[in-house]
Amino acid sequence: MRRTILLAALGCAFVACQPAPAKISEADIAAIRAQTDAFAANALAKRDSANAAQFTANGVIMPPNGPPAEGTAAIRAWMQAFPPMTEFKAQVLEIDGVGDVAYVRGTYAITMAAAGRTPATSDHGKWIEILRRQSDGRWLVAYDIFNSDVALPTR
Repeated sequence: MRRTILLAALGCAFVACQPAPAKISEADIAAIRAQTDAFAANALAKRDSANAAQFTANGVIMPPNGPPAEGTAAIRAWMQAFPPMTEFKAQVLEIDGVGDVAYVRGTYAITMAAAGRTPATSDHGKWIEILRRQSDGRWLVAYDIFNSDVALPTR
């Protein structure tokens, strides 16, 4: 009994003495912010493959009013189907993380281009991404969710 208690105490001491993962660095924060800027520029230029490449192989994008797109190919297809934009602004409000996991919180404003009889449409809202650091040091998006601040039309 005494031996069991001693082993349990030593086990707890070992676990408690493990260093906590380090907070992400300022360089990581700058890289993630630059990635957000590149995403907005790519979206405006319809460089869907470049934006899909910012996701992990099994990444998930969760748009409003529709099902999630899971995996790089599905994310790229979702982006290709998105209407062309004349404006895309993404503002980062917060970046934080520890070890190889980070999150980003921000707001967006977009204007979809007019097409035929469809007038230009604007939207604004908020988003959150969870990123994972890859073995080569790059940060890729594992999960992305966004939703509009604009109320749905009433009937």
